[in-house]
Amino acid sequence: MIEKHIILEDVDPIVFYGANNANLQMVKALYPKLRIVARDNVIRVMGDEEQMMEFEENIGKMQRHCLLYNSLNEEEILQILRGEKTNKEGVQGVIVYSTTGRPITARTKNQQRLVEAFQKDDMVFAIGPAGSGKTYTSIALAVRALKQKEVRKIILSRPAVEAGEKLGFLPGDMKDKIDPYLQPLYDALEDMLPVAKLQEMMEQKIIQIAPLAFMRGRTLNDAVVILDEAQNTTIPQLKMFLTRMGMNCKMIITGDMTQIDLPHSTQSGLVNAMQVLKGVKGISFIETDKGDIVRHKLVTRIVEAYEKRVKDDR
Repeated sequence: MIEKHIILEDVDPIVFYGANNANLQMVKALYPKLRIVARDNVIRVMGDEEQMMEFEENIGKMQRHCLLYNSLNEEEILQILRGEKTNKEGVQGVIVYSTTGRPITARTKNQQRLVEAFQKDDMVFAIGPAGSGKTYTSIALAVRALKQKEVRKIILSRPAVEAGEKLGFLPGDMKDKIDPYLQPLYDALEDMLPVAKLQEMMEQKIIQIAPLAFMRGRTLNDAVVILDEAQNTTIPQLKMFLTRMGMNCKMIITGDMTQIDLPHSTQSGLVNAMQVLKGVKGISFIETDKGDIVRHKLVTRIVEAYEKRVKDDR
């Protein structure tokens, strides 16, 4: 009789073991000759060496399935152990799976263009109205690259543009002051990564979220780097950000030209970059429109109403 310790890496033990440990109980029932004890992310197993090898191989397959699809249930365990394809395998167009196992895909033609541009070029500008999926799709692409070990980290940034209040007057330390600016990025990540795993990745600096000012002086290697709300950067700020690009790095810059919060005398760095960088090899520009809005149907009507008002004022 031998004993082994199997460590669950990169997966959420709660998802892996199932609700009320249902998955774990099923595995125990399928291997009655093995003594299996699980605690946190460690599975301790004792028994015959031949059965142990088979068990270890199948646990590895289950881990890979759980990592890829963010789900594992009793039916999928049986399919994995039989060597069959699970119901999720072979589904076309999936970028990643959400924490509930929902497939996240490009939902519009322009979102699909963003996916294709990311695969082709190392720098992509995604410009369009609120709710058109620019940031969400970009973060999904970054999470996929991290899961597939194409990069070692994800770096997400936003300019902390003050709107009405000065940062210094907001309560708390620096993290408390800047977190409200970065909340939309947290929201998207929490939809794609289990909360405990996301927290661990942030503590280990595998996923970094920081205001644009924190990018100065860095060289960003082996990473997917996303700059959100780039319309609120100045020309020097955006130039500084773009020149942080290191080896094996992909950048996505998103923005909405109708939501520039800079002083009227200051030109948007994003507007300038679209003029300066058009035609540069290795850079793609993807423009979404109101037809790509995937939020509540009222969002499309609101965008149309504001567009009409701007035209009328002219």
